[in-house]
Amino acid sequence: MPTQTNNEELERIRVPRPGEVLGVVEQMYGFDRLRVRCRDGFTRNCRIPGRIRKRLWVREGDVVIVRPWAVQSKEKGDIIHRYTAAQLDALRRKGLWE
Repeated sequence: MPTQTNNEELERIRVPRPGEVLGVVEQMYGFDRLRVRCRDGFTRNCRIPGRIRKRLWVREGDVVIVRPWAVQSKEKGDIIHRYTAAQLDALRRKGLWE
């Protein structure tokens, strides 16, 4: 099966929707838990939901989209998406990330 070209990947970049924030992974706690410094100024303890746990490999320093929980929204959240280096460059060009 052919892989997607870089241009196709960049055309469909996932941007944060209302209620979601960008963040940088600071520390891996183990299993599916990690600490993320979000752009809204909060540091959240996040988890990778089970439906994407095996498909989404996250390392320290990666830029991710976080969906804060309805309860404890300033402290906890779920990782929704991880950006590749090429996608991050495209976000910088759009002005969504510095």
